[in-house]
Amino acid sequence: MTDTTDTTEQPAVLTEQRGRVLLITLNRPDQMNSINGALSHGLWDAVQQLNSDPGLTAGVLTGNGRGFCSGMDLKAFSRGEDIGPMMQFIQNGAEKPLIGAIEGFALAGGLELALSCDLLVAAKGAKLGIPEVNVGLFAAGGGLLRLPSRVGYGKAMEMAITADPITAEEGFEYGLICRLAEKGDAVNVAMTLAERIAKNAPLAVAASKQLIKATTGITEEEFWKIQGPLQGKVFTSNDAKEGPRAFAEKRAPEWTGS
Repeated sequence: MTDTTDTTEQPAVLTEQRGRVLLITLNRPDQMNSINGALSHGLWDAVQQLNSDPGLTAGVLTGNGRGFCSGMDLKAFSRGEDIGPMMQFIQNGAEKPLIGAIEGFALAGGLELALSCDLLVAAKGAKLGIPEVNVGLFAAGGGLLRLPSRVGYGKAMEMAITADPITAEEGFEYGLICRLAEKGDAVNVAMTLAERIAKNAPLAVAASKQLIKATTGITEEEFWKIQGPLQGKVFTSNDAKEGPRAFAEKRAPEWTGS
């Protein structure tokens, strides 16, 4: 659990390690997990924990209460609370695979926060949208950048300029959601997926994630330049030796992330 608290003295973000997976929970249920300073800093701390701990391979990000996240806390914004760490996370994501587990809704900055995850699991009936044009704004937290590659140009444009949300079922059809869950089961489904990822070598998983993300908008020549240093790091690691050894000895590998 992080030490970051909001104005009601409740932890704004909770963390729980389950094996090689870190469960991160946005914990402002009475405010629909809207983004204020405490939540911004708490999430940043949790992601740094995921990034830096060699005992962790993947993370799951979810929200406490009836929804994932409703976006910006406008009262906190008007008070000038610092949400810089949240914007850093939205721009850069986590170094290791992070799965968003969505119940109820992910709207406005909440959907943009979800889009910073690598994979999304959502409960049936959940609402996903960027309604900012309804109030004279636009989705300035990466939604307009990332949605076209997740749902296609036409649907992204429709979502952006009508403010109408889509359901988790529609998101699954478009490829935005990788797995559908029954209501109340999104975290369990996401944890199962994360645990499957965590069976693999941590350095190789992180490098694979980075390279998949890097393929957007670059040439093959640029791709090979990016892959070179990562290949050197992964292929000379202790885990690269452990994998073939474990295979030959017919046992489960013991990954160290080094």
